[in-house]
Amino acid sequence: MAERARTRQFLDPAVVARLGTLELRARTIVEGFLSGLHRSPFKGFSVEFAEYRQYMPGDDLATIDWKVYARSDRYYVKKFEEETNLDCHVLIDISASMAYGSRGLSKFEYGACLAASLAYLMSRQRDAVGLTAFDDHIVTTIPASTRPGHLRNLLVALDQLPVGRQTNVSKPLHQLADSLTKRGMVIVISDLLDDPASVARGLKHFQYRGTEVLVFHVLDPDELEFPFERLTRFEDLETGEEIMAAPGVVREHYLKQINALVETYRRELGAVGIDYQLLRTSEPLEMALLAYLSTRARAF
Repeated sequence: MAERARTRQFLDPAVVARLGTLELRARTIVEGFLSGLHRSPFKGFSVEFAEYRQYMPGDDLATIDWKVYARSDRYYVKKFEEETNLDCHVLIDISASMAYGSRGLSKFEYGACLAASLAYLMSRQRDAVGLTAFDDHIVTTIPASTRPGHLRNLLVALDQLPVGRQTNVSKPLHQLADSLTKRGMVIVISDLLDDPASVARGLKHFQYRGTEVLVFHVLDPDELEFPFERLTRFEDLETGEEIMAAPGVVREHYLKQINALVETYRRELGAVGIDYQLLRTSEPLEMALLAYLSTRARAF
C-alpha cells in the first residue's frame, strides 16, 4: 500500500510521452521530482543536493550548515567545488528489441525519456554528463561535458536516435570501459535481453577501472506478465523470425525463463556491488531518478 501511494504522486510515463520535445519532458519530470522531494517521505534529499552532502564521521564540525539542520533535522556539510563535479556516462540500448511497446510507449521511448531526465538532473548538479547509444556496437558517443549548450545538444541527439539492430550488450560495454580515463559513474539503460554472464563481465570491467555502475533493466509489462490468451504470432524484432504459439501452452515456461533472467541479473550484479533496478515501462520515471540519487549519495 505504501509503495502504491508513493508512486501515485508521480507522472504516468504514457502521459509524459505525449508532452512536446524530449527537453520539455525531461524538465517536467525533474522539476516536479525535485519539488516533490520536499513533500515526500524520501527524507535526506533536497534541492540543495548539488551543494551539500550528509555529515559523515570525521568531517569538520565547523562545516555543518545549521540552517539546513533546522529545516531537515539532519546534519549536512557544505560541499567544496571539486566534490560536486562528477563524470557521468549514460548508455542507452537502441537495439531492435527496445522498439517493443504494448501500452503506447516502447522500451526505447521510455529509456530515452529516462536518459534525458538523468542528463537534465546531472546538469542541475553541475556534473559532466555524456551519452553513448549502442546495439551490437557503439553507434553514437557524446563525451561528458558541462559546457554551455552541451545539455541541449545531448538531448537533441538523443531525440534523433534510430532504433538499431541486434543486441550485443557486452561488446560496447568493454569498448567504453577501455576508453574512460577518469573515475566517474556509468548508467546503463537496456532490456538486457542477452547472455547475463557476458553482460556481467562487461559491467564489471567498469568496476575494474574504478567506475561506479547503475543498471536500469527496462522491460515492458507484457514481457514480465505474458498476458496473452489467444493463439498469437510472436516476432523476434532483431531477427525477424516469427512463431505461432498458444499462450496457455508456453506461458509457464516463458515466465520461468524471464523470472530466472531477472533474478540472475539481480543476484550476479548485487554480489559485486553493482546497483540493479528493474523498471517496467508503466512505472513512473521519478522512481528511477530516486534510485540514481541513492546510488550517487552512497558512492560519492
